[in-house]
Amino acid sequence: MEAKAEFMTQVNDLYKFQAIQGHLGWDQETIMPAKGAEARGEILAWLASQRHEKLIDPNFGKVIAELENQETDEFLSANVKEMRRKYDEAVKIPTEFVAEFTKARSEALIAWQQARKESDFSLFSPHLEKLISMTREKIDYLGCEDTPYDVLLDEYEVGMKVSDYDPLFAELKERLVPLLSKIMQSGVEIPRLPESLVFTEKKQEKFCNEVSKAMGFDFEAGRMDISTHPFCAGLWPGDTRFTTRFDEKDPFSCLYAVMHESGHGLYEQGLPFEQSFSPAGGAISLGVHESQSRFWENQIGRTASFWKVVMPWFRREFPDCPDWDSETLDLIANEVKPDFIRVEADEITYNLHIMIRYEIEKKIFNENIPVDQIPTLWNNMMKDWFGIEVPNDSLGCLQDIHWSMGAFGYFPTYTLGNLYAAQLLSAMENELGNIDEIIASGDWSSMLTWLREKIHSKGSVLEPSDLIESATGSPPSPEPFLEYVEKKYSKLYNL
Repeated sequence: MEAKAEFMTQVNDLYKFQAIQGHLGWDQETIMPAKGAEARGEILAWLASQRHEKLIDPNFGKVIAELENQETDEFLSANVKEMRRKYDEAVKIPTEFVAEFTKARSEALIAWQQARKESDFSLFSPHLEKLISMTREKIDYLGCEDTPYDVLLDEYEVGMKVSDYDPLFAELKERLVPLLSKIMQSGVEIPRLPESLVFTEKKQEKFCNEVSKAMGFDFEAGRMDISTHPFCAGLWPGDTRFTTRFDEKDPFSCLYAVMHESGHGLYEQGLPFEQSFSPAGGAISLGVHESQSRFWENQIGRTASFWKVVMPWFRREFPDCPDWDSETLDLIANEVKPDFIRVEADEITYNLHIMIRYEIEKKIFNENIPVDQIPTLWNNMMKDWFGIEVPNDSLGCLQDIHWSMGAFGYFPTYTLGNLYAAQLLSAMENELGNIDEIIASGDWSSMLTWLREKIHSKGSVLEPSDLIESATGSPPSPEPFLEYVEKKYSKLYNL
């Protein structure tokens, strides 16, 4: 009991440090004044070094070892297992490096925001070069068994390697590219929003807040703000924050960003409260996290049944919009087209966007391509894969925030999220009945309750693949996703 108490005190302290870092990170991306950047970088670096020192305390390692030899409950066992993994990795990395890397990330984020605003890669490239160099150094500290990129992939989905992703992406591409070709040749006309229409930020915010509340997001335990790139920060279940961005010519951009981030937020708000500030009280992986956001954004939000429910709210805020029916709005929301922006991509092309980033990251870390070649490589791949010319860096390699955060290896988890979401949808329908009818009823609580029971409440007790198998009755597979998109888009595009 004494070892358990000592262990949990240390773990809770480490996760409270992480919560403070998360809060300051949220502030940095939303409301921090520009001149606060330098001090913020120093503060975040100091916090990272203090947390790292607590994590690599030799006594903490002894307590972990002691608990590994004891019978423990499932939550404590999950905590011990995860802290063993974190401890073993952390002791390989110098504290000075952790602080320097954290500061470099903070500086890179500010540079990326400016570079994206001005569409000038050269403003960001020195910071990206530093982050890549330091990430290579981190790989050397951690050790590499197969390819350097494997070390980074493992950070975001434990156990996943290039040897896992390469065949998965090849299988997806083999089925998605022919489907995309058929859709492009279908001749189905997609209605266009009138150029004269303006969708004000205030009205978009009201509409999107109503949708988020209908999903079940608790605004007394969270909030929505504006940032350059939408994100969700779960500080703990009682304080979950997400952001969006607005385009006054396109209300769908904000809507689906809000549904995506609300999906993340629902997961954070549904985690086991009594396990807060510990690994067991957190999400098991980014792939599972993305399954929750993609489920609400796509499987729920991009359906005619969804539009039947929200159409009165939409018309109330935007009375000048054409009087389209739910099927027309659904077709607009599911328009398939090769385009530049990943977060606004349809379900067919989205995974191709992920594959481009994956291939570029492989070249960065496994082939050591120079940073100044990244824009050209990106643009050439967009031309080869999508047949479109990237007009500027903001629509190309500067569009995502991830590299400014040093989050190399993150992107493939979005594809895992798509696959998991489709598999969860199929299992949910088997248990709850016709999902379209549930969506059309306007009461979506049964779906959230199902996800709370099967996914959220489990925290990090099970490994990602075991969690998906526990929830659905089958191991993770790309087949439910491929069947889902082939059926859905064949109907939409009369294939």
